[in-house]
Formats: sequence, structure tokens, C-alpha cells
Amino acid sequence: MHDPLRAADPASLQIRVEEGDGLTYAAGSRATRGITVLITGEAGDPVDGATVTFTLPESGPGGVFSSGSRIETLTTRADGRASVWGMRWNKQAGSFDVHITASKGQAHAGTICSLRLTESAGGQSISSGGSRHKWLWIALAVAGAAGAGVAVAAKGGSGSSCSSTVVLSQNNCPSTLTPLGVTVIGQPTIIVSHP
Repeated sequence: MHDPLRAADPASLQIRVEEGDGLTYAAGSRATRGITVLITGEAGDPVDGATVTFTLPESGPGGVFSSGSRIETLTTRADGRASVWGMRWNKQAGSFDVHITASKGQAHAGTICSLRLTESAGGQSISSGGSRHKWLWIALAVAGAAGAGVAVAAKGGSGSSCSSTVVLSQNNCPSTLTPLGVTVIGQPTIIVSHP
């Protein structure tokens, strides 16, 4: 007897990772983008109702899905796509693969999505060497520019110099400056001027 449901099943499946492959996140963060896959049949048409399983590593760099599990199983929509979101990454930096399998009827397929966790520059840890100072200076420059009425000025001339010193904008860089509690590391010179 002919089974119409079995006849609709594809003979083979292909998985294409449309979003998420190759992304880098800070260790200990939450995924800001998901992993989206497209499941197609032998003729390249989208497969509706295929079961797609995403599996994170048991150990090492990785994390858990929003459910708290390392395995998330979804069903493709009519467009053949399935997306998983909201992964919480652990604090171990390094590269890892999310294993993805798809099945419908007797057809099965598998692939991987490669991701990377890096040491966080936002509080947990910063990569060592020169980049640590680079991020520190970017953070200081942004914080300084965001404060109302604050300018970093450099003024040359007879007896008056205020390079690498934070001065309130209404203070026209007098020759007798009082420190404002700013820690200066190295010899940076940042000049902010009005057009």
C-alpha cells in the first residue's frame, strides 16, 4: 500500500549554515546572533518539518542553549530553515564546533558550525600586551568624550602647557592646573577641538 507521507519524504538532505558560522564572542557572554540553517532536499527545494539538532561540546569552550541544555532540537519551517538563539557561553576561551544534524524519514545529514570564544575586554579579562593598553585608551577616550563639558587640550606657548591633562571646558587651560584624579599611563596626547 502506498503511504503518501512517506512519498513526501526527501531521498536525501543537505544542510547549509546561513548564519553563525565563524562568529567570535567574548567568553562568558550571551550570543547576540543565532545559528540559522537551511535544510534542502535532493532537488534543492526547502524541506518543511525536518528535525534539526544542535549540539554544543560537553567540555572545553562552548556553553549551553537558552534552555540550559547542550542539545537543542527544532523543526524546520515551510522555508526549510531552523534557528537557535540565546546561547550562554562559558568562560573558557578557544575555538569549538556546534554539531548540527537533520533528519526526515529515512534521510539524514550532518555538518558543523565553527565558533570562537575570546577573553573578554569588558571586565573579565583582557588579552595581554599592547592591545590591553589600546582598549584602556579607547575606553578612557570614550568616557572622556561622553562627559559633558570635558575637553582634553594641548596648548603650547610661554609657560602654559596642559597636554595629557583633563580640563573643564570653561577653564581656559591656566598655567596652574590642579589634577582631577586622572591616571595617565604612558605619554598619550589626545586633542579635542571645536571645528
